[in-house]
Amino acid sequence: MAGAQKLLTHSIPFSTEHPADFFAQFVAAPAVFALRGPGESEPYVSKTANLRRRLQRLLAPPETQSKRLNLRERTVTIEYSLTGSDFESVLLLYRTLRDEFPREYQKRLRLRPAPVVRLNLENEYPRAYVTTRIGKLGGRSLYYGPFRSRIVAEKFLNDSLDLFKMRRCTFDLNPDPAFPGCVYSEMKMCLAPCFKGCTDGAYAAEVARVQQYFDSGGESLLRELEAERERLSAELDFEAAAAQHAKVAKVKAILSACDDICGRLERLDAVIVQPSAEAKSVALFRFRGGQFSGPVHLAMEAEGEPQETTAQTQEAQPLPVHPSEPEGAPAAATSATHTQSMEGRIRAALESLGPGGGHSAQRFAEELAMLKRWYYRSHKVGDAFFSGEDGELPWRRIVRGVSRVYRGEKELAAPESTESKPSVTQ
Repeated sequence: MAGAQKLLTHSIPFSTEHPADFFAQFVAAPAVFALRGPGESEPYVSKTANLRRRLQRLLAPPETQSKRLNLRERTVTIEYSLTGSDFESVLLLYRTLRDEFPREYQKRLRLRPAPVVRLNLENEYPRAYVTTRIGKLGGRSLYYGPFRSRIVAEKFLNDSLDLFKMRRCTFDLNPDPAFPGCVYSEMKMCLAPCFKGCTDGAYAAEVARVQQYFDSGGESLLRELEAERERLSAELDFEAAAAQHAKVAKVKAILSACDDICGRLERLDAVIVQPSAEAKSVALFRFRGGQFSGPVHLAMEAEGEPQETTAQTQEAQPLPVHPSEPEGAPAAATSATHTQSMEGRIRAALESLGPGGGHSAQRFAEELAMLKRWYYRSHKVGDAFFSGEDGELPWRRIVRGVSRVYRGEKELAAPESTESKPSVTQ
């Protein structure tokens, strides 16, 4: 397919008549590759941590009576692209399989949709629930997540709804004063719109509070509770203030289930820093608007300049993005102003990726699932940085993270996930 050929940048003819040293031309590095047969036959597509060794296993003369897969007699072309990390390999494998097998790539990748919280504002009486299906983005309903697992998402949602009085029933309401209600209304944990226990305006106001809670990552409720605690303390009502403090602690415990990756999905903006397949560089990816873009390779060393001089000095002395040379500046300062700051270079590199968005809800769910699966791996290489409530990325942290990944100083660990790794023809 033409799309896959563009993704896999190298193409080498293969024949059973090749000499034994044929495989020496391939590097022992991570890659995504496709082995194509004659005509329109289905290709073999996979990723590997060692391209040379994997091709030798698949294409070298088979051992006698060996049951190992061998494609030597069926391959006429080898296509591949080198990658710098398993994260990049998985993303490229996804893109390649989507082009090659548009009807079954999901099955081959075994993508599990990420659990999210949906605030269904399309219902006359909105409610929130956990789902793995993402509907039309930009619609009235809002989605929050992704969460580590469905169990974590459901506990977070149930504990959060205990702080409000929004309904939890699953059926469409036809308010009737004769309706007996449910246990939540009896416990005063719901405004009970089912039997007109409140006005429609009061219920809408409570839904708005819940939305603010989700949108702000719980900060809106914390500010509300802390302000009330301070008021009670100022009035010397210490017993009530202590009870309010306990509520603050409870909310913080509930919010601990939300990692940096959790937020309103349409606003999710993440920068992922990975090792690069290019020398003296790091690879930058961005997840924005529900899709991945990248990699863009950021050079960390100028030609002939040692690593310590370039990477560490630029991190220690950030300069304006568009520096200008002041009149009469000393020679050393003049040299520095001509060196764009690391933050500026990272911004420029990410801007070159262009805006995100424009994909279907299905594509959003698939790429979100890949981001979530990588983020919650027990051990992962690289780093991820997410925008805050104000939509701004933490640029200084990104600069430090780029330097760490380049120097190979840190392999991040995340809470263990029960999800399996992609098992497609690996």
